[in-house]
Parts: sequence; C-alpha cells; structure tokens
Amino acid sequence: MYSKDQASQIKQAFWTAYGQYMALQPSAEGLRINWINYKTGIKHLAFKMQVDKKSAWIGIELSNPDLTIQQLLFEQFEEYKKLLTGILGEEWQWELHSTDEYGKIVCKIYTVLPGVSIFNKEDWPKLISFFKPRIIALDEFWNDARYGFELFK
Repeated sequence: MYSKDQASQIKQAFWTAYGQYMALQPSAEGLRINWINYKTGIKHLAFKMQVDKKSAWIGIELSNPDLTIQQLLFEQFEEYKKLLTGILGEEWQWELHSTDEYGKIVCKIYTVLPGVSIFNKEDWPKLISFFKPRIIALDEFWNDARYGFELFK
C-alpha cells in the first residue's frame, strides 16, 4: 500500500513520462499540443484519460451542469458516431447521464483497458500503447467534427 503522497508521486511520474513520450507527436493540424490536458474549446466537453490501480479509461466527457444542454451535446455526438467509430477503429461505450467519481451527472463516450495499474511500472508501456492511438484518433476526429459543436461554445 502506498501513502497518499507516494501514490500522488507515482501518478505524477506516469503522466510526466507519458507527456514526454507524446511531446513530439503533432496534432492532426501539425501543431504542438498538450495531449494530457487536451483543449476542445468547448466548455464542459473534455477528452479525458484516467488510470488507477485496476484499469485505464479514455473518453469524451460532457459535464455541462444544465442537463438539457448536456443531452443536446450527447445527441450531437450521436450524429457523428459513424465518423468517430471509423476514426477510432473500434466501438466505444456510450452513457447518457451517468455519474462521475465525484457524484456529478455526466455523459461519457469511452473505452476501458482492464487489468492494469498505474502503480505497476511494468504496465506503463501497455498504458501508453492504450492511450496514444486513441487520443490521437480523438484529435483527428475533433479536427473534422469540432465545427458541428460551435453552437455550444
């Protein structure tokens, strides 16, 4: 078991290593990008990557406090589902109004890699191999689809 401080240091070390690994990867537009804190330009719409002691998760999270707007955003993504799935090359899970780790109602479009731990350095290559192609695919998707979401800025 790790202390809270040790756990925080391990997580920070992983995300630093991942950020350094991704630093040379340009965006779909050929620009430098912060892959860890990806900016969509739409408030309450985030591309997120999370990893804990049991699994890794990457996806799109819609967290607008107005549930009507949150649902409209989700429905807009549904309009782009074929494009998203085509770019990702895999089916993801779609959840309208689920609860996040803080008890807040969110919509999520995501995929999970089970059986990995951020606390096991031997899993780090698997985690990077899981996150990298998917965040790049999300960026490619967003490069094409973001104009359909301008209404929500």
